[in-house]
Order: sequence, then structure tokens, then C-alpha cells
Amino acid sequence: MRLKVEFTTEPFDLDEAPAHALAAREVIERADLDAVDVGPFGNTVEGSADAVLAAVDALLRESLGAGATRVSLQVNVVGQER
Repeated sequence: MRLKVEFTTEPFDLDEAPAHALAAREVIERADLDAVDVGPFGNTVEGSADAVLAAVDALLRESLGAGATRVSLQVNVVGQER
């Protein structure tokens, strides 16, 4: 199974990336994912279910630990026939 996750961390800071956003980016960069799109207001990652779920666990722990007050995410199953 493949998963696609879209996520944001808050609070936003338009002047510079906050510590929680940098922590989330570092998690994603070191994860074994197939596709990563990092943007200023949202991020998308895709990969095997195991890799994505491990990355989401680390992302939540590290971004909240770095000061995020909210992490919004959406998880979709991709590439499977219904």
C-alpha cells in the first residue's frame, strides 16, 4: 500500500521558518520517501505505508517538541484500485 500525506505545522511565521517547521522538514528529508514537495504553506510526501507512517510519527513528535501548537495532516491511500 502507498500513502500520500499533506501536512502543515503552526503557528505560521511569514518572515522566517519557525523551529517546528524546520524540524518537520528535517524529518521528511531523512525519511525513505518516494516523493516530497515542501512549500511555505503545505507539504506533501508519498511513499510506502511503512515509510510514511514512520515519518508521520517522527514528524509529530519532533515538530510538537520544537514548538508547534498545531499539526494538520491528511492521509490518502494512493495507487490502489477500488
